[in-house]
Amino acid sequence: MAAPNRRERLRSATVSEIKDGARRLLAGGGPQAVSLRAIARDMGMTAPAIYRYFPSLEALVGALAGDLFDEMRERVETARDAAGDDPLAQVAEMARAFRRWSVAHPAEYALIFGPPVPGIAEFADGCGTADHPGARFGAVFLRPMAELARNRPVRTPPRELLTDRLDPYLEPLRRSHGDLPVEVAYVFLTGWTRLHGLVSMAVFGQVQWAVTDPAALFETELVAFLHQFFPDPTGGADRPDPTGDHDPDPTGDHDRGTLPAGPVAH
Repeated sequence: MAAPNRRERLRSATVSEIKDGARRLLAGGGPQAVSLRAIARDMGMTAPAIYRYFPSLEALVGALAGDLFDEMRERVETARDAAGDDPLAQVAEMARAFRRWSVAHPAEYALIFGPPVPGIAEFADGCGTADHPGARFGAVFLRPMAELARNRPVRTPPRELLTDRLDPYLEPLRRSHGDLPVEVAYVFLTGWTRLHGLVSMAVFGQVQWAVTDPAALFETELVAFLHQFFPDPTGGADRPDPTGDHDPDPTGDHDRGTLPAGPVAH
């Protein structure tokens, strides 16, 4: 592949600067603060000049959303690689990495996971393809969860129930992630919705009415999710904490010690 010429390098640098400016506005004032006029002013350009790089604000927001998903995916992949070969440890560390990024970047999280704003609905429409940034992010979580579901005696509802009530509606998931068995799809979807719900409640401050430390609830639910991959559903008091030693609040929001590994009460 030929190296980019000077014009291509300048264009790429300008596109990056525009997206960086959009992210600064997003972090400072939320999605409503992002406008082509404000970005142009900060860059010393005219607003019409930005249209040479992005045809609309919606296109810019979609490009920024793709970058954010890629950034999250890279953080999660780094956590997965550091966890070793055990898929249980991988899922645990990936979940924590996702939570850390989300709590540290609430405005960015709100853009891609909050109420749709112009540009996000169009971005989400493309998520049914495997090369979409959102689908690539999801695939990182799917792989170890699928390995666990295939190789461990995971506890799920009866296959007949899943086949009847869930399997007919999995076409979008299978379009982007392949022909998954219904049990694997169930494990992935329930794990993701559990993780996503807890992170969203923490990011948007929606759980303080119940707990003083949302990270503690997250860790408890993470352990509970991973326990479904142990064979004995009645021996919970004797099963180890599958997530291992960890800092229950890795964001540093509280000055706390570590939650020790050990049995989990049921």
